[in-house]
Amino acid sequence: MKLLGISGTLMGTKTLTLVSGVVDRAARLNPALQTEVMDLRNYALELCDGRDRAHYNESTQQAIEKIIAADCYVIGTPIFQASLSGALKNLFDLLPATAFRGKVVGFVGTGGTYQHFLVIENQLKPIAGYFKAYTAPDYVYAHRDHFNGQNEISDLDVLKRMDSLAAQIVHMSGALTSVSQGV
Repeated sequence: MKLLGISGTLMGTKTLTLVSGVVDRAARLNPALQTEVMDLRNYALELCDGRDRAHYNESTQQAIEKIIAADCYVIGTPIFQASLSGALKNLFDLLPATAFRGKVVGFVGTGGTYQHFLVIENQLKPIAGYFKAYTAPDYVYAHRDHFNGQNEISDLDVLKRMDSLAAQIVHMSGALTSVSQGV
């Protein structure tokens, strides 16, 4: 089983820190889990314009294939203007509707106000529903105050929520794999 973390931003490190932290915790819970973190800053994604996937640049095609090949996900975004990042929205637009179908998705977000956690509930979870993904019940939202000067998570409650989300992703994905294999 492969867990792919996606840091859905082109700037900063807080979202990547949060995504990587949940992925690392999941790997400790299930050492057989293959993990990878996709940092969108490392991809030259083209803007989605509806053309066939084969007509996008190689970097865009690699990102799409990496997502399709994974079995479960931790997807993170900074919250800008009470919404997910444009980079992450563009990535979702590039994907086929079947990319997350029947797979587990856990969400994390970072932001500058304490109300921005609502973006996960009101925007990201409905997007997962469109893709017919199984969404982990918990999510993690971290305010900039939850990070220290080195952009490391310093809030104990956030760290506990990261543990909980990792456990849910591992448990749900394992259960779905067992069912699909008839175990």
